[in-house]
Amino acid sequence: MLTIRNATLADGREVDVRIDTSAGRIAGVGSTLTHSGDSIDADGKLLMPGMIDAHVHFREPGFSHKETWETGSRSAAAGGVTTVVDQPNTDPPTVDGASFDRKAEFAEASYVDYGINGGVTPEWDPEALFDRPTLALGEVFLADSTGEMGIEEDLFREAVEAATDEYRVVTVHAEDADLFDEEARERAGDDYDAWSAYRTAEAEAAAVERAVEIGAEADARIHVAHTSTPEGVDAAKAGGATCEVTPHHLFLSREDYDELGTFGRMNPPLRSEQRREAVFERVADGTVDIVATDHAPHTREEKDASVWDAPSGVPGVETALPLLLEEARKENLSYERVRDLTAANPADVFGLTRKGRIEQGLMADLVLVDPDASREIRGEDLHSKCDWTPFEGMRGVFPELTMVRGNVVYRDESAEYEGIDADGEFAEAVGENVRG
Repeated sequence: MLTIRNATLADGREVDVRIDTSAGRIAGVGSTLTHSGDSIDADGKLLMPGMIDAHVHFREPGFSHKETWETGSRSAAAGGVTTVVDQPNTDPPTVDGASFDRKAEFAEASYVDYGINGGVTPEWDPEALFDRPTLALGEVFLADSTGEMGIEEDLFREAVEAATDEYRVVTVHAEDADLFDEEARERAGDDYDAWSAYRTAEAEAAAVERAVEIGAEADARIHVAHTSTPEGVDAAKAGGATCEVTPHHLFLSREDYDELGTFGRMNPPLRSEQRREAVFERVADGTVDIVATDHAPHTREEKDASVWDAPSGVPGVETALPLLLEEARKENLSYERVRDLTAANPADVFGLTRKGRIEQGLMADLVLVDPDASREIRGEDLHSKCDWTPFEGMRGVFPELTMVRGNVVYRDESAEYEGIDADGEFAEAVGENVRG
């Protein structure tokens, strides 16, 4: 047994949390627990459920020069993420049994728990995917995101119906390429802002409306990935879907292109400051369901290209929770809202019933932080294989300790806790598939 004593939860309660380390579960939560075995004094520290990042690209197989399961999951653990959901656009894409099995072999190197999403292409094999522990379908593209047009509507309907039959969520990348503005692209030329002018806000809202309409016809569970506009968020919620917002759409806007250059290119693109503020309001007031990172690392050499040639995507798995905790420290968000956005709500959306909360009987996926220990974010200090961040110079509140199923997987080298045996920053890679 391990007891975390005097910890402050997101709702302000000060409690002891007892962990059955052999079972990886929380054995008790209360103010009068008897202590047995090792213990940690967490007086003055905030104890959060580990973040469930429902949208990452750990790049293996096929693109290990950008990221690996080992480096990506270390970065996750150092940022307080205890579960990740990997998307299927690897090489080969995760669209059948053989490709799923191959990715699952790479995922065995993970320090954190994981889900693997199945992809949808004309060659996909739903029977084989659903015969395996596939968490959800996604990221299903209604977009021109990877250099090829998104899937046809008939195939999207097929995927939605198959997922519904198997009680799986369909995660949708929603941009209608027919509404991209070619004239704006020509006017902007090679200006960095051209990417945002080209991939219009209207394209997102229209695709969200289409996706949720098709989903409603099949009584499906539709989850809209990386909504970047208030219109997209509102369309998702009006259609009965859940939605996520990324940290880069929450904290960055088109005004940051002068500093970011092509390192700020992603899909959907950065939006106006006015739209960013409106999205933040929807995150703060409870409209948005979850924050997920769309962690999509590329090398510096790859990103250092023209706005039309640079690949889309930015890293973010290590900085998401710290950025949100910094907003809570500044009282722009409540700690309870951060908890719900990063843990409780993702668990509900994706059916991870044993995760996302600090309650007796649930998995001991926990993050301990000093809520006042704000520090500057620097790419060179992060653990992703990609050594840069779009949030360079911003501030975050980083974890001192991250536990996955009662196992300490990360400990900040400057933090010392009696009863915790961890050499260096990282302990053992213990990640498991969340569907078993």
